[in-house]
Amino acid sequence: MNFADLGLSPELLKAVDDAGYTTPTPIQAEAIPPVLMMKDIIGIAQTGTGKTASFVLPMIDIMASGRRRALMPRSLILEPTRELAAQVAENFEKYGKNHDLKMALLIGGVQMGDQLKALNEGVDILIATPGRLMDLFERGKILLNGCELLVIDEADRMLDMGFIPDIEFICDKLPDTRQTMLFSATMPKPIENLAKKFLDNPKRIEVSRAATTNKDITAFKVPVKSNKKRETLEWLLRHDQVETAIVFSNRKTTVRELNKYLQRNGFSSGEIHGDIDQASRQKELERFKSGDINILVASDVAARGLDIKGVSHVFNFDTPWHPDDYVHRIGRTGRAGAKGRAFTFVTPEDAEAIDNVEKLTKNVIKVFGKEDVRVELKEPGASSDKPKGRKPRSDDRSEQREEREERPQADEAKADEKPKRARKPRQDRDEDAPRERAKAPRAPREDRPKRDDTAKREDKPRRRSEPKEDPVPPGEWNGPQPGFLGVGFD
Repeated sequence: MNFADLGLSPELLKAVDDAGYTTPTPIQAEAIPPVLMMKDIIGIAQTGTGKTASFVLPMIDIMASGRRRALMPRSLILEPTRELAAQVAENFEKYGKNHDLKMALLIGGVQMGDQLKALNEGVDILIATPGRLMDLFERGKILLNGCELLVIDEADRMLDMGFIPDIEFICDKLPDTRQTMLFSATMPKPIENLAKKFLDNPKRIEVSRAATTNKDITAFKVPVKSNKKRETLEWLLRHDQVETAIVFSNRKTTVRELNKYLQRNGFSSGEIHGDIDQASRQKELERFKSGDINILVASDVAARGLDIKGVSHVFNFDTPWHPDDYVHRIGRTGRAGAKGRAFTFVTPEDAEAIDNVEKLTKNVIKVFGKEDVRVELKEPGASSDKPKGRKPRSDDRSEQREEREERPQADEAKADEKPKRARKPRQDRDEDAPRERAKAPRAPREDRPKRDDTAKREDKPRRRSEPKEDPVPPGEWNGPQPGFLGVGFD
């Protein structure tokens, strides 16, 4: 099957061909035809399988006919993060270049001026994050009663970020007669309830079971102590043939500190997290895509939906708190049929978190070092980086045993070769002369004179703790006696 079999327009097929795509992915092949037939869709597919194009392509053909009006977008796409919204906008620019469609991007972190100007001119496709859309709606700058088509992308991430109440509010303001599509990599119970409430007899498309990981990704867990994470990451970056890598952390402060650590140790790295403004985030992503940096340290703000080609490795510096985040994090590698490797650092405190991940994915993650180790371990003595305390191999032990057996013989040979000190002939010695070191014989104990230490003891000053020779009668002065008291009177 190719894209021409899906019922897309010739102008759209030309744009797809110019982008270098010929064969649709499974989610695209199953989703595009029913979307073109104006049916509601629930799409469940693992990340990196082309969910974005499965709704972008048919939306372009659907929106090709119609008239746009000021402040009333004709279609709405809700995204959980600014980066994902910007990426969807790039897809519309790439595939819709042969269509006369107006698109607007409503995201936080940037000025509202250009966004309001685009809304006033009329918009066919509005891509927004819930926060900025709610802000403009409450200001009266946007009307939603003309929206014909709604897409809720990465719905499970919306749930994690607390956007479900906002989505319910937005859906209540939309017309009842509309087409709704919901896409997600996982489908927890609250999202199913949301789909039942706002979708009308949806067609469920599930190209793989929920919360599964890509078969092209080789995943490992690395048992490590908390204070050894940085050293372990540095070792893997230097030894596991890393081309480009994304390093995920749970905290923004850890992202900043880890990026500084990598830069100090000679790595070309950058960082993105929630405290960085949108312009700086986009700049860092462009640097990463262009190859100016090959390591990107990120919080979960970058885990969802970012389509960056050629990411060879993903490192979970922290085990994710939410099991669903694990699927999205490692999905940044192994995209579009490429092979990828993912490493998750697991401390003793992360035992419960990694168990939840394995329960969700229904797959036991292999321990790094026990199988499929691509790193070539160096022989002992070849480098100073060898691990300490390594037990010698069997051939090493045999060599050491032979060395110990040969050592006594060598010692005897050395002893024979050692020159002896010249000694005086016995006949030249005066046997009657006493030896210099000989000591005078000691007298018997009873014949020895007794020492008289009386004089020394008398001359020795008495200590304070010793009693006086003549005890003082009770009631008399027993302290130091001043000199004037010794003067008597006749």
